[in-house]
Amino acid sequence: MSYFTLKNGEKLYYEDVGSGPETLVMMHGWTSSHEIFLQPVKTLRQKARCIIYDHRGHGGSKEANREKPTMETLASDLDELIRGLSLENVTLLGWSMGAGVAMTYVRLYGCDALKQLVLCDMTPKQLNDHDWKLGLYQGAYTAQDMEKDAGKDFYSLYKAFAVGAIPRLAKVPGFLLKKPLKKKLAACDETVLKSLSASMKAQDNRETVGQITVPLTYFYADPGSLFSPKLAEWYGEHVKTPYKAVRFPNSDHMLVSNAPEKFAEEVGKLLQ
Repeated sequence: MSYFTLKNGEKLYYEDVGSGPETLVMMHGWTSSHEIFLQPVKTLRQKARCIIYDHRGHGGSKEANREKPTMETLASDLDELIRGLSLENVTLLGWSMGAGVAMTYVRLYGCDALKQLVLCDMTPKQLNDHDWKLGLYQGAYTAQDMEKDAGKDFYSLYKAFAVGAIPRLAKVPGFLLKKPLKKKLAACDETVLKSLSASMKAQDNRETVGQITVPLTYFYADPGSLFSPKLAEWYGEHVKTPYKAVRFPNSDHMLVSNAPEKFAEEVGKLLQ
């Protein structure tokens, strides 16, 4: 077990494996952990030095919770990690919230340390309005919905998110679903989750996409669940660097775990 100590003394759990010629940093999503990448890393470690870590309040970094972090906080953590481990020419991959962290990192720190960027099933702006329909819940979630959610208990909100991400869970009786969802939440710090959820919904990284100066690849689920497959076209229209979209057919938001072999294969192609 390895821990990276941040400048404020908090410790982030991370794994650093592989000895390939490339450097790959992968970031997980909200309520997830580095473990979602363990299966793909078995293949990718032959092609790259693979670094996977847990964000504050998640998994092995659950105790890194002395403040209410924002997406900017997580981007700062990433910057510390990259500089602290002396990483260069990084292929930076973020899935879900991790992709939001990647975009926030680019906005705050630029792309000097990066070789390329891979965003996985994430929108640059979660809240939908009359001008933007590519946000959360395939265009259905608005600022008004967020206000309504403020009065709900956290488990109910998380359950709605989980069912949104994995639609088949809607068929599972609530009493059967409660135990695994509670177990998932128990691996995280609730205060951190609430803070990051609010911060994600406040983000608008649409202009940041145009500021990316390295090649961009977008992995997306089709038919999707949380986000519309049409985001693939939007990124292609707004990024100014070489762009590639990779479709994961018959998949939902959990494309990394739905298709770990395809995920590893597609990331491997980018590392060549």
